[in-house]
Amino acid sequence: MMRKFTKFALLAAASVLTASPAFADDLTDAISADLPSLMEIYRDLHSNPELSGEEVRTAAKLAAEARRLGFTVTEKVGGTGVVAVMENGEGPTVLIRADMDGLPLEEKTGLAFASKAMAKTRQGNDTYVMHACGHDTHMTGWVATARQLVARKDQWAGTLVMILQPAEETGEGALAMLEDGLYTRFPKPEYALAFHDAAGAPAGYIGYAPGFALANVDSVDIQVKGVGGHGAYPHTTKDPVVLASRIVGSLQTLVSREIDPQDPAVVTVGSFQAGSKHNIISDEALLLITVRSYGDDTRAKLLDGIKRIARGEAIAAGMPEDHMPVVTLRETEFTPAAYNSPEFTLEMAKLFETRFGKERVVQSKPVMGGEDFSRYRRADENIKSMIFWVGGVPMAEYQASLTEGTKLPSLHSSTWAPEAEKVITTGAEALTAAALDIMKK
Repeated sequence: MMRKFTKFALLAAASVLTASPAFADDLTDAISADLPSLMEIYRDLHSNPELSGEEVRTAAKLAAEARRLGFTVTEKVGGTGVVAVMENGEGPTVLIRADMDGLPLEEKTGLAFASKAMAKTRQGNDTYVMHACGHDTHMTGWVATARQLVARKDQWAGTLVMILQPAEETGEGALAMLEDGLYTRFPKPEYALAFHDAAGAPAGYIGYAPGFALANVDSVDIQVKGVGGHGAYPHTTKDPVVLASRIVGSLQTLVSREIDPQDPAVVTVGSFQAGSKHNIISDEALLLITVRSYGDDTRAKLLDGIKRIARGEAIAAGMPEDHMPVVTLRETEFTPAAYNSPEFTLEMAKLFETRFGKERVVQSKPVMGGEDFSRYRRADENIKSMIFWVGGVPMAEYQASLTEGTKLPSLHSSTWAPEAEKVITTGAEALTAAALDIMKK
């Protein structure tokens, strides 16, 4: 979802970048042997993306795969979500999630299997659709993980809950599944795992962040009211453009002067809409704001501060009470901060280091992007949770970005094409190894 990941702090030495895995075993070999089948699934998913909440074909295809593997499968959970459960004796319950939705974007990767899919947005507009955030690699890795865990049922005991989540891009899917009984209709997890591809790291590298990994994301609208009129006679008006400009300027002090400098926060005015003609002072202006934070206290300070500043600037401008700005928090679009259980995350990182080698497993900084995987732990903070990143940039391109300053495409770019084989195999191997470790007999 929305510009999630930045470059990991990776070493640039060629010997490190081309390092081989720490070791290969039957799991590594089995996933490699399954890669032709997995890539067939990947290419089909990539060519046929669906928008948030519309993942009907995608869900049906992968639900059928889970049934074939012997899972008890329930579809249409929280809309188009899929829950696949496999009980294998006494032991912990582990949830593994993949997200399914694509983005309203025309693909320009040049891939032979590039998406040409079209759909209608919720607003009724025609749009191209593309898997520009790598959810197709997540789903294919999910299938690979399911296959490997089923093949190794003699090595683990417990309950596996593998879910396919809709609408991650809009921040709605996880909450919809939870509200549709994910933790009451199905076994409630003690552990939750997921991975996300990364557009700023070499393919096959793993990044992790103990504690906060991704941010609270809020969307705020401010309707700035005014009294319109002729641009030649501004003294007869109350100009909402001037007032909105003052609000934009004052909002910058929220982070710079009211939040502890060591507490990350972002207040960005992404859109300023007002007026229709050169010589007309409009009746109102509209500000669209994204607000990012980690802790709930900081989030509250920022949101309260936006309301206070908007009202205060309106009072200073002489606006009457019935013309105070209207501040609207889009609650349904809120994505809470993703928090990786620290001890559990460090345990998994050591496991990954042993498997992949220390040079391929990097502790990275938290980012201010959002990811609604956060809700699975937020619904019960006793759940041990971890989302980690798997680099997707082909090695030659990554090296060129370091040595020549070549610009890499970001997530949500029409040209983002991860090295899917390495993302899928690395993500699946890491998820499988983690589940086997948690549920080992």
